Amino acid sequence: MPFARSRGRKVEASFSGGHITSDGGLLLVRQAERQLGIVRRIARSLPDDRRRRSVLHDLPSMLKQRIFALACGYEDQNDHDQLRHDLALQAMVGKSAPLAHSSTLCRLENRSDRSWAWAFHKALFETFVARHPRPPKELILDFDATDDLVHGLQEGRFFHGYYGNYCFLPLYVFCGDFPLVAYLRPANIDGARHFGAILRLLVRALRDRWPDVRIIVRGDGGFCRKRVLRWCEHECVDYVIGLPRNAVLERMAEPWLDDVQARSEATGSSERRYEEVRYAAKSWLYDRRVIVKAEYLPGRSSKRNPRFVVTNRDEPPEVLYRELYCARGEMENRIKEQQLDLYADRTSAHKWWPNQLRLLLSTVAYVLLNHIREVGLKGTKLARAYVGTIRLRLIKIGAVIVENTRRVRFLLSSSNPDQELFWLAARKLAG
Repeated sequence: MPFARSRGRKVEASFSGGHITSDGGLLLVRQAERQLGIVRRIARSLPDDRRRRSVLHDLPSMLKQRIFALACGYEDQNDHDQLRHDLALQAMVGKSAPLAHSSTLCRLENRSDRSWAWAFHKALFETFVARHPRPPKELILDFDATDDLVHGLQEGRFFHGYYGNYCFLPLYVFCGDFPLVAYLRPANIDGARHFGAILRLLVRALRDRWPDVRIIVRGDGGFCRKRVLRWCEHECVDYVIGLPRNAVLERMAEPWLDDVQARSEATGSSERRYEEVRYAAKSWLYDRRVIVKAEYLPGRSSKRNPRFVVTNRDEPPEVLYRELYCARGEMENRIKEQQLDLYADRTSAHKWWPNQLRLLLSTVAYVLLNHIREVGLKGTKLARAYVGTIRLRLIKIGAVIVENTRRVRFLLSSSNPDQELFWLAARKLAG
């Protein structure tokens, strides 16, 4: 196909370059998976009742094919109709023949059920534990729910009044940057549904591995439930959970709100102060410590902005609110990475369990890219980069593939500007 001339020369293009890949950085993704061993853990727990003589593609290979493709930015099964011939993806999966067709991957998804979701979560937990060579002293579990918009007639889709659309309502649990739970739920439920049950399972499993670990539960006001608070106190679990505002709390905070408003009107800038009160909701058996952030925001839409957090910890109010509670906002960035960069919201299958599987495949792809970030890029300029940036800079690298019976050679682009970062990450991930 001809294009505009360049300095008097013809410019032509065709898709006939042979064995060239745009995903040379799959080398790093494979190294991350080999270090973590997460796909091996998943496949070990999954049933495979197919007739062995008729099987061309085993479970580990198909899981790697799908997860590695997500890490490279290929969100759809249909992409694999061509990707299955990519020598780079074949080599990273461990094959020297075309990989699974999209129809085969579709059948894989439609075989999933509750046991598959349990196997994935078990592998995520075991991988998380294996990342800690020494027992940690403290772990913070962040809970959050988000909307997953749907545009068809999928099983379990409902209209959600807060988000104003038809959606699912998945529940995520992160410990630091690591996802422990990615649980798909319908949208016609309380946002904290199954919060207590999942918390109990996680605390029990973590204390089985590390009996002396201190556990902190963190969440916004949607997760303030009396039974969970009471259980945490009984089980010596710390909690820092948002408390929805009400007339009683606002009346208790009114003197401090008057103070910050007066200071704000004098200075012209926003003012805030941090205090604490003892408060008991009608459904509570006793009062609890509540941190109050009294804030006034000036400007054309000036307003009082009180916030409340219930806790059983004893740090000073400002330290607890600003350094501990506000840090939960990082979890929201991790959820955005999964949805925007790894297509966790690509839940377009009709049946429920295939959509849960897609959410978990995306979560595993995130784990691999996050491992590259935390281990391979530690101390570099990309140490806190979004996974989408890491993909763009280190995964989407053009390469010529040359293979024979003894080796597969990746001839990466000589003009790549991040060669030093690539080799540094490769060395760190080789251990």
